[in-house]
Amino acid sequence: MSGLARDKFIPLVERDLGDITYPIWLLINPKYPTVVNDIWRHVLDEIQDHVYRKINSRIDTSNIYIRSVVSDCGIVPNTLNWWGKEVATEIKLFREILLEYQPKILVTFGGFPYEFVRRVFEVKPEKGPKYWSANKIKNEFDRSIKTFDVNNTNLIPLLRRVTIERNDRYDCFSSNEIEDYFQQVGKKISEIIIRDKNSLKIWIPVG
Repeated sequence: MSGLARDKFIPLVERDLGDITYPIWLLINPKYPTVVNDIWRHVLDEIQDHVYRKINSRIDTSNIYIRSVVSDCGIVPNTLNWWGKEVATEIKLFREILLEYQPKILVTFGGFPYEFVRRVFEVKPEKGPKYWSANKIKNEFDRSIKTFDVNNTNLIPLLRRVTIERNDRYDCFSSNEIEDYFQQVGKKISEIIIRDKNSLKIWIPVG
């Protein structure tokens, strides 16, 4: 994994963190705020490495907007309490925010944030709590890269957890597969960023 100036993040302790006008947003499940360090940090390392090697530029990560999909961990849907009225209210709120600020890249981590944004965009059919396995999220990631349009908000789903532990049939990988996952998604995201570099106001000023 790239050792190029690893970006640091602090835990998300409020509802959101960063600049809401920034083109890149991270949307997380409030039960798992560590995805910013456990997943995104490693993906970003790869993105920064590829971007620097290709166009000799670096992304300004200091203002990336990070937001919890819901304000209260207690209303995160589960198999017994799937998508209550409180979550519907949060969807309406986020839809209004999204329309106002129109980020270019909206990254989610795991099944709940991804399904949340699908419902914000009114994508059908709606999916249940066990639908979004790791393989399905990876397939959705590939689709999102292929259909990326810098003129719109693009939903890019990442996994919430990548582990070598053998107690979860969806998220079990070897150590090499974990490394490959970060490298592959980082490279693919970097390619669309490089392609549309002139339309994205995300760069550290030169000089």
